[in-house]
Amino acid sequence: MTDPYQQVPFTKIMRYDAAIFAENPEPRCPCLLLLDTSWSMQGRPIAELNAGLKLFFMELMADPLAAKRVEVAIVTFGPVEVVAEFETPDLFSPPVLSASGETPLGSAIERALELLRARKSSYRENGVEYYRPWVFLLTDGGPTDKWQLAADEIKQGESTKQFQFFAVGVDGANFDVLRKLSVREPIRLSGLRFKDLFSWLSSSLRTVSHSQVGDQIKLANPTEPNGWGTVG
Repeated sequence: MTDPYQQVPFTKIMRYDAAIFAENPEPRCPCLLLLDTSWSMQGRPIAELNAGLKLFFMELMADPLAAKRVEVAIVTFGPVEVVAEFETPDLFSPPVLSASGETPLGSAIERALELLRARKSSYRENGVEYYRPWVFLLTDGGPTDKWQLAADEIKQGESTKQFQFFAVGVDGANFDVLRKLSVREPIRLSGLRFKDLFSWLSSSLRTVSHSQVGDQIKLANPTEPNGWGTVG
């Protein structure tokens, strides 16, 4: 799937955004999912990932306020592809992902941060408040491209509170690289507990969306006993 924003003129995109924000002026809680769909995810891992995504959107839709405030975008890599632009859950169905290609993690992060900058610009131009965005990376391998520039962008973005970056590694992930990318300790997914991970993510975003913009929110620790992950 090609990037839909590259298929229409910029002025039409802005008019579309203005119409969406006029209809729903609620503050936005943006979450950008960076999902590894390289060949090593084929079989049960990609099936469990798709099941987790479906649950994620169902749980967001079950919360009327979160359904208006949370916006999700999805960038996959293997190859890099924008499969979902920033929209509230009621405006699109979760995509069905397939596994192929290598792991161009650096390029995927750079593309994702471009997408996020554009969305934040649209919020500002339309007078829409927004919570600090989340960038949520999930990978089962190591990058097959240059990633150092992406790491610098993440650290800069974190230091200026432009977004929060979270890294989760499935078995086989290169945790040495993940630690250099993220200012937070990366989390290792326990087995293939994608559904538990996405249920935690939807619960966390619902909690944030019910708060005031700028509030400090305490989230459930996914590495506690019976949690879906362990510290890298």
